[in-house]
Amino acid sequence: MMEKLASALMMCGIVNAALYEGVISTSHGQVQGHPAFNSTPNGNLTNWKDITVWKGIPFAASTAGENRWKAPKPAGRWNGTLDAKNYGDICPSTSSNSEYTISENCLNLNIWTSATSTKQKRPVVMWSYPAYSTAADALFDGAGMADAGVVYVNYNYRTGALGWLAHPELSQERFNTVGFNSSGNYGMLDQFAALKWIHDNIEAFGGDPNRITVMGQSAGSAATQHILNSPLTKGLIVGAIIESGVRDPHDPLCETLAENYRNLTFALNQGLDYLADKNTSSIANARKLDYTTFVDSDFPPTSSSWTFTATLDHYALPDTYENTLRKGAANDVPIITGNTRDESGATYGLNITIAEYFADLNETYSGQWVDKFLELYPGNNASQASESENQQFTDRSIIGTWIWAQKWKQAAKSPIYTYIWDHAPPGQSQGAYHESEINYVLNNLYGTDSPWTDEDYEIAATMNSYWVNFIKTGNPNGQGLTRWDKSNSKEITQRLGDGFGPVPLALANRVKLMEEWLLTQPVW
Repeated sequence: MMEKLASALMMCGIVNAALYEGVISTSHGQVQGHPAFNSTPNGNLTNWKDITVWKGIPFAASTAGENRWKAPKPAGRWNGTLDAKNYGDICPSTSSNSEYTISENCLNLNIWTSATSTKQKRPVVMWSYPAYSTAADALFDGAGMADAGVVYVNYNYRTGALGWLAHPELSQERFNTVGFNSSGNYGMLDQFAALKWIHDNIEAFGGDPNRITVMGQSAGSAATQHILNSPLTKGLIVGAIIESGVRDPHDPLCETLAENYRNLTFALNQGLDYLADKNTSSIANARKLDYTTFVDSDFPPTSSSWTFTATLDHYALPDTYENTLRKGAANDVPIITGNTRDESGATYGLNITIAEYFADLNETYSGQWVDKFLELYPGNNASQASESENQQFTDRSIIGTWIWAQKWKQAAKSPIYTYIWDHAPPGQSQGAYHESEINYVLNNLYGTDSPWTDEDYEIAATMNSYWVNFIKTGNPNGQGLTRWDKSNSKEITQRLGDGFGPVPLALANRVKLMEEWLLTQPVW
């Protein structure tokens, strides 16, 4: 009798105990969580014994068959208690790892928390992963965030043709359902659906539905930016962390990097050609084919010529990036955004010839701009040419992000914080590469086998503190941390990694040159 009473009290949030000791009720059924650790993890986690993880919880129905290329539908109710011990299926992708089960029934999420009561209403963060990844990747484990008092959620979403195909028939379907004559962005709608599920259910996991921050890196930063911008998510978030994503909408890299999109005309024409290439004449027929028909290689030398990415549909993606900045995003919330030193064209340890450097400059800048860039980024020998090649791309990222921040502030009241990450994790030769900050901000060094040092654990503790403070308050600053000022008209950003504190964007004449060149480029 006493055991039943204790269980009942725990379900009501009265008894303080790790949440894996009880069953959680969601809008679709009950779920049983599990301890995140069975023994002490490496690193600086202090509440690890209380951390519960739930894996593979459906947030939407299967996307197979008649649900293919449709907005995600609500998950059905399940009978009994879902044992959330293992990751769910992952969405089809050209890079899908064979260790995972792949299917179109892949819209599921995972939750970590150290809450000991369902009534604690802790701040929540939703993580969107980068391209060629999955929510089951150890790099995105959320126990480090949970240890610091944040309810952390990651999730799967559709990619490739299955996530982004546009087609006239699909546009007609959307017009019939929501009144918008456009299509594509089904992966984006998955991202929105995950956010809405979290908003509706996270309180049962000790989270506060009114304190959700969205966060992601690379393609996940694009997801975060779309959530920030879209009227379909208005009012659902209180903050956004955009890692290796935004840049001045005049930058040509907007066409090829994570935040790229295509106009509707391009997407519709491609959709017609794509189905013809698959020897199917209609969406109805295409929905009857095995999903593997629509998984196309993204990797050379066998990569396809198809471009499946976000579409400017004026529904999920409401406007161009430039217009959204000028008019104001749907969600005016605090933002952290920045880059790593060795990404977006910058390659650590680069070794090129003077001729190769000149050729790259002519391809990138052309005309009168080549001499202007060569004056400030000289290449008088191979070593200098290699250094200049990298530096102009690093500067371009830092300056472009700062320009984006200045444009954001014109229509927004909320603060924005920018950074440059420059720490190279041990055991590799790519420097402060794309994705290299993730282990540190999530404080999950315990989950990977890199040869971490005491310095790495210290950096992770600092990085995680900045991120957690922001998730909790909208401001990254806190006790014991080097102050991080919000972005303003001063040409500075925050250095994170091998040092912490404000640093100039670049040499003043380089900032001026980059700004002038960007203004001559077409706008996104």
